This record gives sequence, C-alpha cells and structure tokens, in this order.
Amino acid sequence: MRASRLLSTLLLLQTRGRMTAREIADELEVSIRTVYRDVEALSASGVPVYADRGPAGGYQLVAGYRTRLTGLTGEEAEALFLGGGPGVAAELGIDSVLAAAQLKILAALPPELRDRAARIRERFHLEAPGWFREPDAPEFLEAVADAVWSQRRLAVEYKKWNNVEVSRVLEPLGLVLKGVAWYVVARSGERINAFRVNRIHELSTLDDQFVRPVDFDLARYWADWSKDLQDTLYPMNAVVRLSPIAVERFFLNGPVAERALKETAGPPDEDGWVRVVVPTGSLDHAATDLGRFGAEIEVLEPPELRVRMRETAEALLRLYADTGPRATGVAPSG
Repeated sequence: MRASRLLSTLLLLQTRGRMTAREIADELEVSIRTVYRDVEALSASGVPVYADRGPAGGYQLVAGYRTRLTGLTGEEAEALFLGGGPGVAAELGIDSVLAAAQLKILAALPPELRDRAARIRERFHLEAPGWFREPDAPEFLEAVADAVWSQRRLAVEYKKWNNVEVSRVLEPLGLVLKGVAWYVVARSGERINAFRVNRIHELSTLDDQFVRPVDFDLARYWADWSKDLQDTLYPMNAVVRLSPIAVERFFLNGPVAERALKETAGPPDEDGWVRVVVPTGSLDHAATDLGRFGAEIEVLEPPELRVRMRETAEALLRLYADTGPRATGVAPSG
C-alpha cells in the first residue's frame, strides 16, 4: 500500500510540478504528516525531490527528472483519454485503477503530448446511455467481472426474459456492455450463451477454475449472437408508409427500426411520405410499436397487421365518440 502511495506521489510531482503538502494530501486522501514521511522516503531512495520554503513553496522534482513513453503519437495519447470510460470503470469497480493508470500515462508523456491528452479530458465527454434511459446497476457485476478474470465458475439463480427462474453453473468467458445493459457471455453445460447480469438475483463464486476454449472470440461470438437474437425477436417484416413527421420520430422505435429506415426507405411521394420495410415481432408488439405514430403511419403489409391497426383505430373511435369524458363517479371539482 505504501509503495503504491509513494509512486502516486512521485507521479503527481512529475505531472503537475510544484505541489504543496496540503495539495498532495488532499489528492491522495492522507494526512499532511503522511506526506512529509513519504517525501522523506522518496528522497532517501534517491528521487531528487526538494522543498521550497515559504507561502509560495512546495515540493518539486529536479528539472529534467522524468520517464517518458516513447513511440506514442499525439493522436494515440488523445485516444487513450477519450476512451477512458470512467462510468463503465466505476460500474466494474476499477475506477480508481483507471485513474491511477491515466495518471501514470500522463506522467510518462513528454510535455507536448501531455498537454494534448489533458485537452481531450477538458473538451470531450462521452456518455454511452441514450436519453431518458437509466443504465443497468447490476448487483453482482463486480463479482462476475472478477470471475471472468480469474476463470472461476459461478453458481447463479437467474430469471429468464419470460420470468422463469432457473439455476445455472456458468463459466464466464467475457462481459459485454450493450447500450445500458451488461451481459456475461458464459458456457453453461455444452452451450455458450449470453446472460443479462441484472437478471442474476443470487450468485456464489465456486472454488474450481475452468479452462477457456482456445478458439473463443468474444467479439465474433457477440456479433453472431446479436444477429440470431434479432432474427428471433423480429421474425417478420412490415411494409409501412411514413409521413414526414413519422420519419423524424421513427428512431423512437429503437435501432432496428432506425436502421430499417436508413436502408429501405424509398423516395418520398408528392406528399413527402416514404415506404419502409421494417422488422417486427408479434402482431401485438408490432401494433403497439407502430401505433404510437397514430395517423402519421400506414401499414401496407402484412394484411393481418393492417387489420389489427384498423381494429385499434375503431376501438379508439368508440372510446372517444362522445365529446366529453365518461362518467367516473367522481363529482366535478369546484
């Protein structure tokens, strides 16, 4: 622990120049007396650190004392800090590790690259979740991540998408963050599958380790699994006409619908409406997803979906046939 703190003190001085004992103590969350002892230890070990006395004083390293990362371009240094992902690191429980790693990289960079990397952190912020969607906060995410690293089996109680609860022993092969949701890709028995981490409601890490398949490629598996999932969830296509207003709002139906609009939209007619082929699920799901656009969308195919949309419109017409609301048994206010 102390060795890590001494290194952090050295890197702070190398990165920021002169710092007071109070500034170092606040940064490392230690007492000023601890800082005094650490600086003495650094000096005794041969690190050329010295103190300037007085109100404007502080600790600093002898000019020119530093290490450097060689061969790193400015663009590479910027990318390291642009892709830092503090939110993701915090969810995995490694936010302090990420901060320490970035500090070490900054300290080792030559001044011109360090300045460019610092500007990236000042001027760009990446937030993965979409608007009005809260990220997952899985209770067992850190435990799953530890098991992925240590190759240890997990005994879990898992609730499937249809609310059926199952017991599984998993051999976790990798973690994937998809939008706001965490998935663990794991082998269970003879099959490899993806499990949403926030559906795990009980977990215990087993003592025995497993052997990873030598030919397993997480990125390739995820791409194949995602395609299979889409084919399962969207087994049929609907042919629709979208008004200009619906075109602007079609992203509300998710990335599959948004991609369908980009890839299949025909030329606008004289009123600005476009024809789109969009993957859909069951009739109920399709009617709900497409019905949100009201009269700004027309279903052309399949016929059974067009009938369902008409039935929904007729039910709405009956509901709103009267000019006023139905009696509720509640006396009007006032």
